[in-house]
Parts: sequence; structure tokens; C-alpha cells
Amino acid sequence: QVQLVESGGGLVQPGGSLGLSCAASGNIFSIDAMSWYRQAAGKQREMVATITSGSLIWYSDSVKGRFTIATDNAMNTVKLQMNSLKPEDTAVYYCYWSGYYRTDRGPERFHSWGQGTQVTVSS
Repeated sequence: QVQLVESGGGLVQPGGSLGLSCAASGNIFSIDAMSWYRQAAGKQREMVATITSGSLIWYSDSVKGRFTIATDNAMNTVKLQMNSLKPEDTAVYYCYWSGYYRTDRGPERFHSWGQGTQVTVSS
């Protein structure tokens, strides 16, 4: 299977910046998309940004113009650069990848979540 490990996050003042990173371990055959979600206390998990293997990018309206999603050429790591942070950006952030991984039986589908990392925007 494929496991995702996130890094980054922490406490930042309003207007500040923070970067998140997500790397995978496992025998990946191909990636369909790499996404970032967030879940604030008492709210549903929501997609924040996604990038596909064809380099299509989508952002939620709430972060458009402030957040940037990017991956390396080999799609081994996905990053989320968060600028102009607001208190309402406070949440646990999760990366989510979908694609195929190698097995003895051939490529099989995977959907994997990271463990989550806390982002707190507060003065």
C-alpha cells in the first residue's frame, strides 16, 4: 500500500505564511491526483486544493489567491504554500493521494490519507 507522511504546520499569526509537505512511501505505479483537505473543529472535512497528473489545479474559493499547491516532476511530494493566513484557516490539514501501486498481480488502486497536521492562525 501507499503511506503518506505530512510535515509542516504549527502556529502562525494572522497574515503570516506556512508551508506543508506530504511525501509517500510505497511502490507507486502512477498518481491520479494529489490533494489537500482541511477539517476545522466541529466542521466537515473540505477540499482545499488539488493537482492532477496532468497538472490541472483547483483551489477552493476560500483559499484562491493565497494558497499554492505544487509537486515535483516525479510527483513524489506535494506541497501547500499558505500565505496571508487568516484565523478561519485554522484546521487540521490532510493530504490525500489517489492512483495505482505495484503488486505481484499488477497495478492496484489506492486512496491514501496523511495523518493530519495542525495549522493554527492566531495572534
